[in-house]
Amino acid sequence: MNVAIFSKSFPSENEHYMQQIVSDLEARQAGMIIYEPFYQKIKGRIAFQSEPGLFVKHSDIVGDVDCLLSIGGDGTLLDTISLVRDSGIPILGINLGRMGFLSSISKERIEVAIGKLFERKYTLDQRVLIRLESTKDLFGDMNYALNEVSIYRKSPLSMLKIQAYVDDEYLNSYWADGLIVSTPTGSTAYSLSNGGPIILPGSSNFVITPIATHNLTVRPIVIPDSSKIRIKVVGRISEFHINLDSRSALTDNTVEFTIMKEAFNINLLQLEGESYFRTIREKLMWGLDIRN
Repeated sequence: MNVAIFSKSFPSENEHYMQQIVSDLEARQAGMIIYEPFYQKIKGRIAFQSEPGLFVKHSDIVGDVDCLLSIGGDGTLLDTISLVRDSGIPILGINLGRMGFLSSISKERIEVAIGKLFERKYTLDQRVLIRLESTKDLFGDMNYALNEVSIYRKSPLSMLKIQAYVDDEYLNSYWADGLIVSTPTGSTAYSLSNGGPIILPGSSNFVITPIATHNLTVRPIVIPDSSKIRIKVVGRISEFHINLDSRSALTDNTVEFTIMKEAFNINLLQLEGESYFRTIREKLMWGLDIRN
């Protein structure tokens, strides 16, 4: 099995876990290819039996890799989308960060997780992507996201007026700090912190969630992911931020946006014994009560 390794940062407290990952892969005679900027950070600090291969972009791994390990938190895993793209390469997230909804494998379970990976005790969890089209080319050919599209004000002193249409039918004018359109995967991210519901992966929905809305009766709304959402910022505020997960562009109210489901999915590896319900119970600490 050929395994790509992607990560961004390398604090000293993670050396032991990174060495464990490398040693476990080498013990199983895996082919390793490591993201080159990350390899420069661990070179000399992590022992390799032989020099690993290196990659820097999408074309370096397509056709040569069976699985990609994302080492870090959820932000790290979101960054792997630009590397995997539509290749179908499955992603396994090992959480060396904090919350880790997507990177659900904890530090303590690395050895067990790698064992299940090589024993092929897993299923593919297909996750929907959300696509952004606009009258101005803001994100090039990476105009899709795993979690959400969000619009947010530039100035802290004023709110936006955002007009939203679903399948060309007027939905609402949101007076708010911004607006989030999230996938089921993103329902446990920015949308959740703004009062949005948790949506199960595979439920074929998007969630439209206002950010700090001026009208408290305006609530998040769940719509089918077959819908097309059209958004325009109107009024006197001319500049604002449009975000695709962690990528951001500053734009203006001459631009109109259309949001829809992307034509391909991303594959996350769900190991035997793991489940979405177990993840949210653990991450949100549900049931931590003496009565349970």
